Amino acid sequence: QVQLVESGGGSVHPGGSLRLSCAASTTILGIYNVAWYRQAPGKGREWLAGLTTLLNPNYADSVKGRFTISGDAALNTVYLEMNALKPEDTAVYYCHVTGAGRWWGQGTQVTVSS
Repeated sequence: QVQLVESGGGSVHPGGSLRLSCAASTTILGIYNVAWYRQAPGKGREWLAGLTTLLNPNYADSVKGRFTISGDAALNTVYLEMNALKPEDTAVYYCHVTGAGRWWGQGTQVTVSS
């Protein structure tokens, strides 16, 4: 069982930055695939970025060049650095871990507006 807690969401103006954190209850980096998703109102859940068990990052075209996924193994934490935020980035952001099982965090709200 893996418990995930996201934090770092908030309200920012267009062009601003946020760093989201996903703290896990156990070691996840190098063992599980880790990903960030988001869900905007009235839309389905969208994959944004992932780290494989070999710690290779992958990004959706919609965020490539603006978002960066990284991890701190000592803290069992995965981050999503988000820059040049746009109003269309407004959504609830979720951390997702897959391996022997599949786990989701509770989500953190990101709002981008002027």
